[in-house]
Amino acid sequence: MRRHRRAKIVATVGPASAAPAQLKALFVAGVDTFRLNFSHGTHADHARVHAAIRALEEEVRMPIGILQDLQGPKIRVGAIRDGKIVVAAGEKVRFALQGGDGDAMSIPLRHPEIFAAVMPGHDLLIDDGRVRVRVTGMTDDTIDAEVIYGGVISDRKGVNLPNTILNLSPLTAKDRADLAFGLELGMDWVALSFVQKPADVIEAKALIGNRAGLVSKIEKPTALDHIEDIILLSDAIMVARGDLGVEIPHEDVPGRQKEIVRAARLAVKPVIVATQMLDSMVSSPTPTRAEASDVATAIYDGADAVMLSAESATGDYPVETVRMMDNIIRATEGHKLYTSIIHATQPETEETPPHAVAAAAADVAGAIGAPVIVAFTSSGTTAARIARKRPMLPILAIAPSAAIARRLRLLWGVHSVHSAAALDYDEMISHAAEIARSEAFAQVGDNVVVVFGIPFGRAGTTNNLRVVEIGRG
Repeated sequence: MRRHRRAKIVATVGPASAAPAQLKALFVAGVDTFRLNFSHGTHADHARVHAAIRALEEEVRMPIGILQDLQGPKIRVGAIRDGKIVVAAGEKVRFALQGGDGDAMSIPLRHPEIFAAVMPGHDLLIDDGRVRVRVTGMTDDTIDAEVIYGGVISDRKGVNLPNTILNLSPLTAKDRADLAFGLELGMDWVALSFVQKPADVIEAKALIGNRAGLVSKIEKPTALDHIEDIILLSDAIMVARGDLGVEIPHEDVPGRQKEIVRAARLAVKPVIVATQMLDSMVSSPTPTRAEASDVATAIYDGADAVMLSAESATGDYPVETVRMMDNIIRATEGHKLYTSIIHATQPETEETPPHAVAAAAADVAGAIGAPVIVAFTSSGTTAARIARKRPMLPILAIAPSAAIARRLRLLWGVHSVHSAAALDYDEMISHAAEIARSEAFAQVGDNVVVVFGIPFGRAGTTNNLRVVEIGRG
């Protein structure tokens, strides 16, 4: 079931999509990787979905990626008297670490890390920024603030602190238990929420090891200050525009998105653009024109994947939403300006043999009119290096590991296949021709470009390129 597009689709599984029949319908409509949101549901719920996806994988005989999204620390106010209070611009409010009656001068905030780090002039954003207050003073267990934007503060609403670096691990006790469970199940990717600094990525990588790829979610302004280091330490990046759009000015989000996508491409790391891409389709069978343009913008930016959240998890039209996203991607990639825009944002190739060989593969394939580039890849790196070049023809990645083949479902332009490793040079060449034919990427008489590394099976040794004519086999 070959996708006739290059960018990939990630879809969140929820009540609207967890049944096996719905998962299959979503896959047929265009989903490449399924996201399991561990902010919701039980371990038993996620285990059933994981098993259903793996059964679907066996049925369709194609690798399917599964991404575990960890909840991360949630900062919230406590119980509010009578359920809510209304505050107006210019009013004074006080937050209390201990006690607190739940009125405007005693709002419970049971997070000592905030009291240890916040400073006068810092802002607290409540309920996704609907209420904004600015700190004017504090003691060890109180924070005084002035209301900048008024509104309603109700029970357990979330709090964002865009100016404050919190001494807080991105992994809570719940996250650690969820991570252990997910790795035992066999997740392909783990998304880390609340990343603030490179040390957060290192902490998570130490627990995950090589058992899954790590996706760092960029949703904090402090992460933007360390973005290059965070990208280098991560296996993939998610532009999580929900919280990021709360904590930085709305007008800055599009530019930041482009910066992050470009930096990830430069570092040869897959990048996902997420949050509210087709949000109106939660309750409508069609998107707004602005939403269609938003998806197209991410594709023109060169993102590897775009993601659906509530649209596929709890929406009324999950399959239609995936189909719409697939249509938008294919229409964008087919537009006459797409190739020139993508190539205009092409990062420079690093001056190393592996990067040079990967870049040359794209150039040679284009020059000879090859229908496909075949990449043998033990870690996924060879395929990623070719994909960074954004060639205007498909990349057929052959991986000896099922786990790597599944991870490659996130990568731009890559059709991944799990197949046993070739034992020698001649077997590799014949294997490339056979799979290119069986996967319907080439036919007899076609010339295909084959890229691999010697010694065989050693990660990072992209050093060979060969043009192979497809024979009758």
